[in-house]
Amino acid sequence: MKLRMWVGRPIHAFLSAILLMPSLVWCDLAPIVAHKDPIEVDANLSLAALIQMTLEKYPDTYWLNALEEEAGAIKQRSESWLAGPPKLGLAYQGASSGTLHYADAVLQAPIWNFGQRDAEQVLAQQSRKSAGLQKDLIQLRIAGLVRDALWDMALSNIRYDQALSEYQISERLVQKIKKLFELGELPRADLLLVKSESLSKRSKLTQAEAEVMHARRRYQSITQSTKIPGKFTEQLAPLTEIEQSHPALLAINGLVARKQAEIEAIRQTGSGQTQLTLGVNSDRGDFRSNDTESVVVAIDIPFGGSAHLAPKIAKAHVQLNKLIARRELLRRELEQAHHEAEHSLQVNRVELATAEEIKQLAERHMKMTELSLSAGEIDLIDYLKIQSRTEHAVSNAKQRSVTLQRDIAFYNQSVGVLP
Repeated sequence: MKLRMWVGRPIHAFLSAILLMPSLVWCDLAPIVAHKDPIEVDANLSLAALIQMTLEKYPDTYWLNALEEEAGAIKQRSESWLAGPPKLGLAYQGASSGTLHYADAVLQAPIWNFGQRDAEQVLAQQSRKSAGLQKDLIQLRIAGLVRDALWDMALSNIRYDQALSEYQISERLVQKIKKLFELGELPRADLLLVKSESLSKRSKLTQAEAEVMHARRRYQSITQSTKIPGKFTEQLAPLTEIEQSHPALLAINGLVARKQAEIEAIRQTGSGQTQLTLGVNSDRGDFRSNDTESVVVAIDIPFGGSAHLAPKIAKAHVQLNKLIARRELLRRELEQAHHEAEHSLQVNRVELATAEEIKQLAERHMKMTELSLSAGEIDLIDYLKIQSRTEHAVSNAKQRSVTLQRDIAFYNQSVGVLP
C-alpha cells in the first residue's frame, strides 16, 4: 500500500523532516556493551615520539641491550695486551734429609698471533655496528605495528560514527512513527518495519563498537599507552624502489659483515696461542753445595693445527651462507611488499575518486527521493532502501579517504621510511 493512499501530505512532510536530519550526530552515547578501553588524544604527541616511546618499552630491548653488551665485551678483549688469561705456576721440592730444596715460579702468558688482535678489533667494530643496525630494524618494525594500529582505530571509528548516526536516526524515526500509529494515522506494519530497521541498525552499531574496542586494546597492547597523536597522517616518501639504505637490508648486511669478521678472527687464531713463559728457579743444597738461582725464558709456538681449526671455520661458513641466503629472500620479500603497497595506493586513489562520485550521485538521488516522499509518491520501505544506499555511499567515501592516508603510511613503511 502506498503511503499517500491513507495519509495526508502534511504527515509526509513531517516524516521527511525526521528522516533527513543530519546523518553525523555526535553525542555521549553510553556503550551498548559494558566494556570500554579509553583512548586520549594528545595534540603534543608526534608519531615519531610515539614510536620511540614504544621502542623503549618493547620486549626486544632486552636482547638489543644484550647485543650492545656483547659488542662491548668483544671490544674489551681486543684491547687487552694478552690473547688470554695468564697462568702462574709454583713448585717446591724438598729432599727427605731436609738439606735439599728446589723452588720454581713460572708465569705463562698467551700472546697475540700476528694479525690476530687486529682481526679481533674489526670484529668488535662490526659487532657494535650490527647491534645499532638491529635496533634500527626493530624501530622500523615497531613503526609498522604502530601505523597499522593507529589506522585500524581510525577506520573502526569511522564505521562506528556512521553506525551510530544511522541508529540515532532510526530511533528518532521509531518514536515519531509510534506517535503517528497511536494517533491512528499510520498502520502497525509501518511501525513494525521501522522497529525492525532500528534493531538492525542497533546490531550494526554493537558490532562497530566491538571493533573500536578491539582496535583500541590492540593499540594499547602494542604501545603500552592510552594516548594517541593528534595528527598521524604522513607525506608520501619520494622513493620508487627498495634501496640499499633500507633498514632491513642494512641490518642483514651488518650481520653478514659481523660473521665475516668472526671467521677472520677464528682464522687468525691459527694452531693456537703462542705462550711466553717467564720463571725463576731456586736450588738450595747442603753445606757442601753452592746455592743457585736461575731465570727461565721460554716460548711455545703451536703449529700444524689446521685440521683442528677447519671444523670451526666450516661451521662459521655455514652460518654465513645462511645469512646470505636470508638476505636474498629478504630482498625479494621487500620488493614484493613494495609492489603490493604501491599497487594498493594506486587502486585506492582510483577507488576514492569513484566513491566520491557515487556519493554525490546518491545524495542527489536522496534529495529527489525526499521530494517524492513529501509528495506521497513512494512508500516508506522504498525510501528506507534508498536512504540505506545513500548512507553506504557516504560511509564508503569516508572510509576510502582514510584508507588512502593509511596506504601512504604503509607505502612509507614498505620503503623503510620512518615518520
